[in-house]
Amino acid sequence: MVRIRVLVVDDHRIFAESLAAALAAEPDVDVSAAGSGPAALRCLDRAAAEGRRFDVLLVDADLGAVPGAVPAQREPGSGAPPPGSDGIALVAGVRVSHAGVRTVVLAERDDPRRAALALQAGASGWVAKDCSLSRLLAVIRGVLREETHLPPALLTGVLRELTAARKHRTDSERLVESLTPREHEVLRCMVAGLGRKDVAARLFLSPHTVRTHMQNVLGKLGVHSTLAAVALARRAGVRPADLAGDVVERSGQLA
Repeated sequence: MVRIRVLVVDDHRIFAESLAAALAAEPDVDVSAAGSGPAALRCLDRAAAEGRRFDVLLVDADLGAVPGAVPAQREPGSGAPPPGSDGIALVAGVRVSHAGVRTVVLAERDDPRRAALALQAGASGWVAKDCSLSRLLAVIRGVLREETHLPPALLTGVLRELTAARKHRTDSERLVESLTPREHEVLRCMVAGLGRKDVAARLFLSPHTVRTHMQNVLGKLGVHSTLAAVALARRAGVRPADLAGDVVERSGQLA
């Protein structure tokens, strides 16, 4: 019998242990539990090193959130998940570090905006925490067949959010394409979190010249702050400058 290895990630211990126990009663499911994102990543790393990788991650949408707090929101496609959305942040991290693991988000309420964010982060499903065990098992087995699972009531809202995100990305890409190669490199440095002096040192430019380039970038992108420029750049798929690996040649570059 092919067994399915499931990791439940929830900081509510009673819920996590109860769900793990219910899943473990299935003859083809092996299950473990973790109480935080870092603990989950350690479990995934350890299992991979031992040659017994997990197949499915069940992640609490509000992992690490303050009880009673309203989850932070962000523009669709604007890059990293908002503060407080640690469950979605974990999904994004797992997508990068453990690409073969399928993730399903467990949520206490239907929220098309956050469900869309979860799918963008790499989740294969969004399921209500109070769904039946048979429904959850169907989702677990479905995502292993490359299926995407959403509650029917969320489909219209999620499609609307994803369509809006696609439009934002298209508009953002058009604006980024208006930048010169030098301005694009400056923008990549901004996305990487570098300040004016660090950008100047990296690109062998004067701080005054970098300031001019940054002002030009903001003007062409139609924004008024570095944060807004970075958010737009992320929507357009601009990658941050590789501070460890990129080598900037002094010769042949024009300010």
